[in-house]
Amino acid sequence: MSSPTRTSNRPVRGQGQWALGYREPLNPNERMKKDSDGLEVRQRILDLYSKSGFDGIDPGDLRGRMRWMGLYTQRAQGIPGGKTAVLEPEELEDSYFMMRVRTDGGALSSEQLGVIGGISTDFGRDVADITDRQNVQLHWIRIEDIPEIWRRLEAVGLTTTEACGDTPRGMLNCPLAGVLADEVLDASGVMAQTVERYLGDPAFSNLPRKWKTSMSGCVDHCTEPELDDVSFVGVRNEAGEAGYDLWIGGGLSTNPKLAQRIGVFVRPDQVTDVWAAATSIFRDYGYRRQRNHARMKFLMADWGPERFRQVLQDEYLHAALPDGPAPAPAAHDQRDHVGVRKQKDGSNALGFALRTGRISGSLLTRVADLAAEYGNGRIRTTTQQKLVILDVPDERVEDLVDTLARHDLLVRPSAFRRGTMACTGLEFCKLAIVETKQHAQDLYSELEKRLPDFDEPIGINVNGCPNSCARFQTADIGFKGSMVKNDEGEMVEGFQVHLGGHLGVEATFGRKFRGHKVTKDESADYCERILRGYLERREPGERFAAYVARADEAWLL
Repeated sequence: MSSPTRTSNRPVRGQGQWALGYREPLNPNERMKKDSDGLEVRQRILDLYSKSGFDGIDPGDLRGRMRWMGLYTQRAQGIPGGKTAVLEPEELEDSYFMMRVRTDGGALSSEQLGVIGGISTDFGRDVADITDRQNVQLHWIRIEDIPEIWRRLEAVGLTTTEACGDTPRGMLNCPLAGVLADEVLDASGVMAQTVERYLGDPAFSNLPRKWKTSMSGCVDHCTEPELDDVSFVGVRNEAGEAGYDLWIGGGLSTNPKLAQRIGVFVRPDQVTDVWAAATSIFRDYGYRRQRNHARMKFLMADWGPERFRQVLQDEYLHAALPDGPAPAPAAHDQRDHVGVRKQKDGSNALGFALRTGRISGSLLTRVADLAAEYGNGRIRTTTQQKLVILDVPDERVEDLVDTLARHDLLVRPSAFRRGTMACTGLEFCKLAIVETKQHAQDLYSELEKRLPDFDEPIGINVNGCPNSCARFQTADIGFKGSMVKNDEGEMVEGFQVHLGGHLGVEATFGRKFRGHKVTKDESADYCERILRGYLERREPGERFAAYVARADEAWLL
């Protein structure tokens, strides 16, 4: 069938792709970025807003560009989830900020973690969160305090620059990079080089949307590269040379996609250039017309890996990359590095579970002190909202395990404590519909009582809205926040349920069932019922996700 003849002489707007000549902003977000680069807001914060106070902040900076400096306004306290989609941003926001401290690869020294803990205690009401992107988030931050906070962070080599916004966000690496003997290779050097070269570079400060990166040689694939915009996954080629397999276009939210292999072998000395080229493709060809269609996963869905590789090589690298093999499957089901792991130097790494990522600033300071006392002052954050202390001698392991436990930081947690994650939720997030952090803690505590002998790995991810910051689609049991009718017909906080999501071999997103939701009050009963059914019906060695894949729907409702 022939295409219809155009009758208008007006130019076609397309998807707003710069490489095709569409540079005029097509929505308010793109206009905001063209009017002033997000990086420019830093000086206005220092010179103007920290002196004028919250009410003096330009709206375009407040709800847009300040994200380039790792700052989001918090949700005002007491606004129920049912109002999230009804109220305007200025009605939802408080005069305080969430601040995200960028910790690429999750690598922190005792001095750095101590400074973060002190900032939380002095300026953030002693509240902090370890995120599943290996960052640390602080809350209750006032605009007047930001210059002093930045001074303290920068004095120990930390920053909030491009921790948020339409930028290359903090990069993920294995928390045990350079430590474990079985890793394919240590990505710390290539990541540091990439961050050093491009963090805060105006060439990449106006991307269509966020840009998430992982670089890792971990045999467990602990950075979950299936879900990042660009991932460098450790692999050995046929000659035995260690390098990286390039994956592009992963992402969750309301339209989840798994990253696709491009099929090339990237040598370590090529990583920074290949990363910059891939980022440039997103900048130049990414869809900018509609913000909910502006992630790399949508471009990849239209292009496919073959076209991406061609554009990467022909237009940006101006050189061909060799074909490369796929990496070996993840060596272990659990990717969190919780427990005691032997380091290649003979000492030990102790990974421990917080309370769904929530911790106090004063306790962060205590962890920093323990890392210096028992090890060499090296701490790592994980992509599962956990912490790791490195370099602990054999004879001091059990003493540190006991000391951490006295602070409710568990090296040997229950399956439920270990496997439960939660996003920020209604407490601080303007997008959330339900409270998550405390509920997730109550949920795993209740399941520990009801199923005390349950010892299978089980992921329970609690998310406050559809955006999947806590990755509900890839959990064994994923809860997506929603308003739900209870038995009395009242709208209350609850969840849509997703079951059997998993990554790795035959990765899949969780099953969901039309109209199947549970209230918050019903969630523990629901989990208990589903998990007891699994224990009764499972086949020998069968994991929960495999059981869900073959289960009758009636078993799962």
